[in-house]
Amino acid sequence: MRAFLATTCIVTGVLLAGGCATKKYVRNSTAPIQAKVDQVGEQTSQNGQQINDTRNQVKQVDEKAQSGISAAQERASSADQHAQTADQHAGEAMNKASQAAQVGEQNTQALASLRTVVSNLDDYKMQTSVSVPFKFDQYKLSSEAKENLDKLVSDVQPDKRFFIAVEGYTDTTGSRVYNEALSRKRADAVVEYLVAKHDIPIYRIHMIGLGPEKPVDEAHNRTARAKNRRVEVKVFSADQAVAGLNNSDASANRQQPDKDKVQPDKDK
Repeated sequence: MRAFLATTCIVTGVLLAGGCATKKYVRNSTAPIQAKVDQVGEQTSQNGQQINDTRNQVKQVDEKAQSGISAAQERASSADQHAQTADQHAGEAMNKASQAAQVGEQNTQALASLRTVVSNLDDYKMQTSVSVPFKFDQYKLSSEAKENLDKLVSDVQPDKRFFIAVEGYTDTTGSRVYNEALSRKRADAVVEYLVAKHDIPIYRIHMIGLGPEKPVDEAHNRTARAKNRRVEVKVFSADQAVAGLNNSDASANRQQPDKDKVQPDKDK
């Protein structure tokens, strides 16, 4: 009986000792696993936080992208409007260029007419003339000479573009130097009368003393010498030529389109 109890106690002790050893082994075996599980859980939590942060960043980037797209669309719309405005301005510029070309062509024609007149200064045609006689070795105007000058001026008054050529002459009596000076005095007397009595602008008068040059009579008798003692007054006018030019300008103006005239709308 004692032996049986002893045996039972021994077996029980062995079992108890084995059970404690097993629990300790289990604890030692599962501790690293639990630590690994805890580490994985913490890492998973961190990954979740990073995922949320990434989502927020993606959302912000998407919002910025949408804002940029909207701004780009607005700029594109504005650029399209500017392009349409530029097309309108280009059309207006083309119309103005066409009108300018027409005006330029008309101006070219008018300029050609003007050049024709300017290049032909001979269009200043002699309108009238008078020969003022002088007594021997004198340069004073006679009453008859003044009457002739008065009549000449009355014929000139209506003209707007004219000049008067005053040429003084003498006979061949005396020295050439003396005769040239005398011829200038005779021409001066005529110019003075035209300016003082009839208010002819001095810039319209061209005066020269030629002495015995260009005699009207080559004879050497008293009658021939009397004819050569003279001042020839010639009036040249360009009114007729300028009138022709003005008529050309008026014709060009009639052909020029009226810019202010409203053109009818064909679509109405």
